[in-house]
Amino acid sequence: MTTRWLSPDEQRAWRAYIAASLLLEDTIDRQLQQEAGMPHLYYSILANLSEARERRLRMTDLAEGLKITRPRLTYAVARLEKDGLVRREDCPWDKRGSVAVLTDEGMSVLERAAPGHVETVRAALFDRLTPEQVRQLEEIFTSVAEGLEGNGGAPGSVPWRRRSSPSCS
Repeated sequence: MTTRWLSPDEQRAWRAYIAASLLLEDTIDRQLQQEAGMPHLYYSILANLSEARERRLRMTDLAEGLKITRPRLTYAVARLEKDGLVRREDCPWDKRGSVAVLTDEGMSVLERAAPGHVETVRAALFDRLTPEQVRQLEEIFTSVAEGLEGNGGAPGSVPWRRRSSPSCS
């Protein structure tokens, strides 16, 4: 098999993406740690639950929405549960599953953290782009995500389908 090396343009684009994504994630994570005392992943869990019907999602659906493994989600939800921000309940329609529920305290924490988070995202990313670049950014990353998610739907092809051990989530 012949290696399809990146062209100079592709190499520059790839390196720019890596640098920007690492810097952006670090910026967002530091802001949330300083202002809300939580990492970006925990904020994302709370935000996803806040947007769900009755502020509840099945753990596997939450993992899919966050694009993370179920074991990683289980660990994070356990920590949020310990802090009283989320609770887990048995899944009423599937005895093997569980549901994450955003508590009133979790909603309050999210409401306090959201303005600073949005301002950080705006300043770090969107204020630097034209409206046309925002549209292009959405188009580009939607295409990339759809291509990666559409990998035949095989187990292990996307994070939320990966298991490190059998799980009921």
